[in-house]
Amino acid sequence: MRKLIAACAVALALGAGTAYAAARVSPAVAHAVATPTRPATDTVRDPLRLPAQILAFTGIKKGDKVVDFWPGGGYFTRLFSPLVGPTGKVFAISPQELVDKFGDRAKASMEKLRNDPNTPNVTGIFAPAATFGAPEQVDVVFTMQNYHDLHAKFMEGTDVGAFNRAVFAALKPGGYFIVGDHAAAPGAPISSAEDLHRIDPAIVRKEVEAAGFVYVGSLDVLRRADDPHTARIFETEIHDKTDRFILKFRKPRR
Repeated sequence: MRKLIAACAVALALGAGTAYAAARVSPAVAHAVATPTRPATDTVRDPLRLPAQILAFTGIKKGDKVVDFWPGGGYFTRLFSPLVGPTGKVFAISPQELVDKFGDRAKASMEKLRNDPNTPNVTGIFAPAATFGAPEQVDVVFTMQNYHDLHAKFMEGTDVGAFNRAVFAALKPGGYFIVGDHAAAPGAPISSAEDLHRIDPAIVRKEVEAAGFVYVGSLDVLRRADDPHTARIFETEIHDKTDRFILKFRKPRR
């Protein structure tokens, strides 16, 4: 009952669009998740991340060109690679600001993605967030659990509006922008991005739609009614167990 109430609250807050409790998992998605070269450090997290449901929701398919923005350790990058196949491309794009903050640690994560022999269709790129861009127009831009950081102080005042407009420009007409993140309480101020590393999904929708995107709907498989939305996401008792939303936006065809 609590999960139903929470889902209804989210639906009311976000307005028009479809709230998906689950997505149909195709054989191609199941194959990508079952790829034997995925490291154990990835697969052990699958029960709390539900990658098959997320991949199905994105609609990514063989031959697509995909951006994994702010890929971190590459968890989703390594899933997108077999899903798009040898005729597709995956651009793992990290903000240049991460190099300024984390230095060699950020560079090492990117080099690991660039040099992975199991994902030859992956290209790793550093670029300032506000001047986001891909080497060519893409079918999907995906970002998971980092959109809130665009509002963080260490991003040195990134213009989030400029970022979203750049994503819009990078997508093919009809392409999709998928944003997943840790939920703040409904109505929470944007300061939650700095204080708790969370963001109200209604803020995300408002910002992304301002760039010209059309809201499609949300995937609710990672929503958690037992998250009080008051703890920083790094706290041991809630790490990887936060209430997380995933929103899907489309670039109009014209």
